[in-house]
Amino acid sequence: MTEAYDFDTAVDRRGTGSLKWDVAENELPMWVADMDFQTAPAVREALERRARHGVFGYAIVPDAWYEAYMGWWKDRHGLKLEKDWLIFCTGVVPAISSMVRKLTTPAEKVLIQTPVYNIFFNSILNNGRQVLESPLVYENGAYRIDFGDLERKLSDPQTTLMILCNPHNPVGKIWDRDTLERIGELCFRHHVRVISDEIHCDLTAPGCAYVPFASVSEHCRQISVTCIAPTKAFNLAGLQTAAVAVSDPVLRHKVWRGLNTDEVAEPNAFAVDAAVAAFTRGADWLDALREYVFENKRLTEEFVKKEIPGVTAVPSQATYLSWLDCTALSAPAEELASFLREKTGLYLSSGEQYGGQGKWFLRLNLACPRAVAQDGLRRLKEGVLAFEAQRR
Repeated sequence: MTEAYDFDTAVDRRGTGSLKWDVAENELPMWVADMDFQTAPAVREALERRARHGVFGYAIVPDAWYEAYMGWWKDRHGLKLEKDWLIFCTGVVPAISSMVRKLTTPAEKVLIQTPVYNIFFNSILNNGRQVLESPLVYENGAYRIDFGDLERKLSDPQTTLMILCNPHNPVGKIWDRDTLERIGELCFRHHVRVISDEIHCDLTAPGCAYVPFASVSEHCRQISVTCIAPTKAFNLAGLQTAAVAVSDPVLRHKVWRGLNTDEVAEPNAFAVDAAVAAFTRGADWLDALREYVFENKRLTEEFVKKEIPGVTAVPSQATYLSWLDCTALSAPAEELASFLREKTGLYLSSGEQYGGQGKWFLRLNLACPRAVAQDGLRRLKEGVLAFEAQRR
């Protein structure tokens, strides 16, 4: 399938105002989670057609947008969404920050499972709430939930909200149905609402499916808000297009009020057309992309195992990110990441910002042409060997 689309040709992103590529000429950025591929042809065609129209006034959210989301989640993920559940928003992060403000009061605790997407910390702390970490357990190269710790922290009367990452960024874990149901029952029992960030749900390994939190049980559906978007899977982050799905009418009204109060519930002139095109005509491209990216991940795991002693690529089922265990190097990830960038130009994300035991890990973005991934791996090997040599 990948032969139908060109993922090997590099697109020059320098000089385009790219956050990722605003780096020195010799540097290779493989940090922030956007892709170096052009988006699906169907999306590009829709945007070109919209641009040719030439008028970019205020936009509405038409029925086609609702139908695209409902059709995609029903056909792709087995979740039947109702039109009334869906609310447009400009992004998952603005929505999460808005919901933290609307669904909690200052100084209350918001639980997250670390290591986890670093911006969750910002959404909590910048709004005057407390971060409550329930660290994931890392054993034998795999992650699991410490349910004893999780229940103790959910039972704290000051804990009123949990942000779930499903699938989990950065560790690439797809939570199974039993795990999600157990989380949901604990949150229901202790009156904790759940924001389920499912933005990476379409970036699973071929043959692997994710489980929407709201599909697991009636309790999970009642207490949760699901954050969804085409932005990760179709590389559309700069278009600011996403949605939240909320089945409970009281919770939905609070979320809707929060999003509108914060002015993050209105689409720009391109946001709707891009999402509709992605979800109605982008499936073949996405399936080809998944095959390509997960071959990059497989090659990375093999290369790291063979060529870089002291580093392990944690096997993952989701995201286009590789989570590199550098514990054996006995150096904080921030120090190692700085050395790699200075010595080789390879720019990775330091795991410290993700909390938990992330301070011993690096995050590597593999949503790039294979030659770029191979260049990054060569730089990683060179840098790690040089780092070890200068410490002897």
